[in-house]
Amino acid sequence: MTKKLRFLLLFVFFAPYILFAGNPDRQGEAGAYELVLNPWARSAGLHGINIGSISGVEAMRINPAGIGRINSTEILFAQTRYLIGTDINLNAGGFAKKMGKNGALGLSLMAVDFGDIRVTTTDQPEGTGVTYSPSFFNIGLGYSHSFEKVSVGVLLRVVTESTSDISSTGAAIDAGVQYVTGPKDNIKFGIAIRNIGTPMKFGGPGIAAQSPISKEGSEYNLTYSVRGAVYELPSLLNIGLSVKSYLAPKHTITIDGGFVANSFAQDAVGIGVEYGFNEMFMLRGGYKYEIAKKDSRIEGSVDNGPSAGVSIDVPLKRKDAADILGEATTEIETETKTPPRIGIDYAYKLTSYFGGIHSFSIRLNF
Repeated sequence: MTKKLRFLLLFVFFAPYILFAGNPDRQGEAGAYELVLNPWARSAGLHGINIGSISGVEAMRINPAGIGRINSTEILFAQTRYLIGTDINLNAGGFAKKMGKNGALGLSLMAVDFGDIRVTTTDQPEGTGVTYSPSFFNIGLGYSHSFEKVSVGVLLRVVTESTSDISSTGAAIDAGVQYVTGPKDNIKFGIAIRNIGTPMKFGGPGIAAQSPISKEGSEYNLTYSVRGAVYELPSLLNIGLSVKSYLAPKHTITIDGGFVANSFAQDAVGIGVEYGFNEMFMLRGGYKYEIAKKDSRIEGSVDNGPSAGVSIDVPLKRKDAADILGEATTEIETETKTPPRIGIDYAYKLTSYFGGIHSFSIRLNF
């Protein structure tokens, strides 16, 4: 057994014990839940359970070991309309670049746009005429390295949440492994731990309290400093397996299965299927099911259920397009380096409340 394989097995067996030393009674007690939201359309169409096969910029949200599974450079921009009717949008951008033969560096950022929220008071419950918008922002810097069949990755993420008079800042680490095997490298296994980091708490003048006091016949307000409650990050463990089948030249079917163990939410299992034609057109669908205990009073997340998506990749050079659309060969070839291309992705996730989740991405891969 090679050292790389021993490392992978140790990671698989001991990561759950490192991450889940708590108890299920803590469900719902974490904060910064924007860290578990996925703004990228391609993986959103599979409900994010493609843990073993995820690659490039999107890997920084699911499994950082896949950052380096790109040609050379990938640039990605995305917007997600989260829970249609709430006016919440997720705006994201990312960049991944090969570093030498086996390394890759990635940078991603995501901002949550809540729109304009009315300021209300007890005297003016309908609004004072003033609005505000919270600022939720996180940025991640990741690195992955490949050892033949095994890739490992780590990512450091900084998260901030604030309004005009209160704020909270924290940091988290993600780490993951991907293992590729099979006769044509068509079987991929992945495992990742995410959002392991510092506790957060809000502070600032916005949480101060005033109380009237009387002294020597005079009454005035005294301002008290209030300590914000500490909250944990939504740590979780991702485990996934991907199997790609070559139905015929230029036609593929990929089946992904995944398990998500949450420290502060219900565990979930998922399955996804993706059809690909000539690496130019992909149609996918997935389903996520949250495992609730019999005595649990906690409802599942709003996006628990089916998802679907589509991708179109267009080569940037005419000669590449001509080669790709040429006569099909009788021999099924293994995955090779693809030509530079631009891609458009769309995904929809059905939600139990509001009007669902729509995700759009545009990528440049060269």
